[in-house]
Amino acid sequence: MAIVNRLTVDGRDYFLPEPVTRLKEEILKAIQAGGGYVNIPPLRGGPGIDILFSPGMPVTWSQIDVGDSVGGDEDDLEPYPAL
Repeated sequence: MAIVNRLTVDGRDYFLPEPVTRLKEEILKAIQAGGGYVNIPPLRGGPGIDILFSPGMPVTWSQIDVGDSVGGDEDDLEPYPAL
């Protein structure tokens, strides 16, 4: 299983791979300094996105376990009930 981190900033979600410790520290420093831009890396390739973090801005972190496959056989699945 892979872990994907979800960063929610002012109601917008950004999905990030591990590790995020350094990114959390950069965001905290920007907020403690009264505000500043932090580059949020992309989940897969690309330059990322710069976000201006400031004191009072709602920021939350969560982790999501993402499985490698759906698991189970199709025979194990129950069909939708008849209408």
